[in-house]
Amino acid sequence: MKKLLIIAGIALTTFSCGTKTQETTKVEPMLPADPAAYAKSITSDELKEMLYTFASDEFEGRHTGEKGQKMAVEYLKQHYITMGIPSPIAEGDYFQEVPLLNQKAPETELTVNGVVFKNYEDLVMSGSAATQTINAADIVYAGYGIEDAKYSSYRDLDVKGKIVLIKAGEPRNADGTYVTSGTKEDTKWSVGRQALSSKRDVARKKEVKALLVMDDSYLKMVSKYMESAAQSGNDGRISLKDKEEAMLQILISDKLGEALLKGIATDDASKKVASNLKIKVTSNSEDVNSENVVAFIRGSEKPDEIIVLSAHLDHEGIKNGEIYNGADDDGSGTVAILEIAEAFKMAQEAGHGPKRSILFLHVTGEEKGLLGSSYYADIDPIFPLENTVANLNIDMIGRIDPKRKGDRNYIYLIGSDKLSTELHDVSEAVNKQFTNIELDYTYNDENDPNRFYYRSDHYNFAKNNVPIIFYFNGTHDDYHKPSDTPDKIEYDLLENRARLVFHTAWELANRPNRIVADKAETK
Repeated sequence: MKKLLIIAGIALTTFSCGTKTQETTKVEPMLPADPAAYAKSITSDELKEMLYTFASDEFEGRHTGEKGQKMAVEYLKQHYITMGIPSPIAEGDYFQEVPLLNQKAPETELTVNGVVFKNYEDLVMSGSAATQTINAADIVYAGYGIEDAKYSSYRDLDVKGKIVLIKAGEPRNADGTYVTSGTKEDTKWSVGRQALSSKRDVARKKEVKALLVMDDSYLKMVSKYMESAAQSGNDGRISLKDKEEAMLQILISDKLGEALLKGIATDDASKKVASNLKIKVTSNSEDVNSENVVAFIRGSEKPDEIIVLSAHLDHEGIKNGEIYNGADDDGSGTVAILEIAEAFKMAQEAGHGPKRSILFLHVTGEEKGLLGSSYYADIDPIFPLENTVANLNIDMIGRIDPKRKGDRNYIYLIGSDKLSTELHDVSEAVNKQFTNIELDYTYNDENDPNRFYYRSDHYNFAKNNVPIIFYFNGTHDDYHKPSDTPDKIEYDLLENRARLVFHTAWELANRPNRIVADKAETK
């Protein structure tokens, strides 16, 4: 990065990153602690230069665990080394390893009283599972598999660690209305994917070992697709390795259901059923190696209090021969953090380092389900979450929402007031003083059907009662398409939005008292 900011009393230091010569400004300590001086170092020219590399075809769409993603993390590492910003893990080690699993449908064989039932014809495994063999002399039949205030299939049943058989649908009253709702409108227990998910969640909470769901029509709908995907090798779903599904979930045909319990179609009474059942599962899942990139500026007065700035480094990779560059999603957030980091480093070099510590966190696997941030927040936080003051998450800040065309100086803010009144007030005041961007709270509405609050990496901090702000420009015609390229970024907007995040982080890091999470839930 070449710093264009010229301040009286500066000394230039030049060093190299790879094959590129880089310059950064070192400001003498006698300069005032004016954040605006350092914010000016965040420039559209530098953001553009970095993004044209980070979102180039050479990086192959930065798909989690693949070559392009490995190039991306090395790119970030080298920038932090060049800037002289250390890792919080160990000297030179900027990678927090995130163990992932490419969950592929296992080979499943099911035998009842010596009769073998066919995979993709009579049964299909939902999700993945470890290699195992289960023999059962009896199973538990739990009718419709419903647990509701007005109806329970599990009443007086002990199902922990057991194989449970249920069927599709839900009970009706004599007038045709559903027992659970009193209406004829379908409920979450009625049909298809939502019903399967609802019944599966109940079984998980009851710690069922294996759930057999008789749903002939749904089985026929999904089995052809799943068989084709398995044969092509495209059936995988990347997840955190330690979150591989513990409960087996198997969709079965009416024929198999009848073999397990004669008359099952008309029998709603929950009971224990004698059955000579054998389930043999052979896993096809594969390990995926990926990593978060972390860098750290230690606070001068309150180093144990941490401000986390996050963005995801991954994107969609290559599909059908086309590269999904992900310039806005989330190359824009990634390069913004690099510029913000350098601004803080310049301040530190000038003797105005932040009072609280700053963690720069580039997470992997966001596109696969917020995996890198989940690993950091739920499994291996480098710094205790109770010491984490706030998370400022940047995901897509380089474009204009078509709904805002002609009114470009805006940014959507999500979550600023969810956990901390003080954080929201700080954000508003900082913007008014320094950047004058219209802060649009459209997607902060609890009833927002897009549910963006739950769809980026900040959520893994928020669910752990860490106050957050999610900075977002909204979706556009190139969202999750190969056409999300660097030439379409509005670099002046990216510059000003990145400066807003810097100023907010500066205030959070340097104010006398830590912000209070006055709306946090008591756990």
